[in-house]
Amino acid sequence: MANHPLWQEEYWLPLMQLYLKKPVGVKTIYSRSMVELALELNIEPQFLYEQMFWLRRHSTPSLNLLWDKFANHLKRLNAEVEQLRLMRGFNHADEFYRGVETKDTWQNDFKPLTDYYAEYNDGKYMLIPLHLIIILDLYFHLTPITMVTETSEIQDLAKLTDITPEVIVDVMDAFQQCDPYFNRVTLEVSPLFESCHDIWQRYGNGNPQQLAALASQLKEYFRK
Repeated sequence: MANHPLWQEEYWLPLMQLYLKKPVGVKTIYSRSMVELALELNIEPQFLYEQMFWLRRHSTPSLNLLWDKFANHLKRLNAEVEQLRLMRGFNHADEFYRGVETKDTWQNDFKPLTDYYAEYNDGKYMLIPLHLIIILDLYFHLTPITMVTETSEIQDLAKLTDITPEVIVDVMDAFQQCDPYFNRVTLEVSPLFESCHDIWQRYGNGNPQQLAALASQLKEYFRK
């Protein structure tokens, strides 16, 4: 069983609560509920996903005791988790981890890029880096002439991620400015350029199959 510097034994309780949430079973790495718990605990979704498999297997005597105590007593489990949240400072990571060295990196992929569409009060114009990673994968499957709102793949992705096709096209326009093979000359730099350039540096020059696999996993965050 892997170790994590921020993992506490009490965290098996919210993990079990999530496991028992219908449909019962191991949740996908980037499902909304898994990511929300990861952000609460300040622990990567991948680690929680692996821990959930250990939980499922009743891998230790202490986990067996948890199953015996809570598997058929969900109200008791929910009460224990609620009390844990009140005691441990869930949703207040800045206060809870004060003085503890943490790497605030993966969390940034789930934080809104508020600087870019702040003039809109509509969620369909709000982006997080997660959107950009998924859009970059689609970018590599299209040609510039098809990077338009009428393209069915763009419309489908907009519907899945709950943003507009116009925003996706704006992001692709910014990626074109990052793409060294595009040789695009522009007089106006996209307001999304900096964020898209960061994503390009992380994934744009890597293995496209790995990016496609990651994008497929990340889409689970938006599935309802």
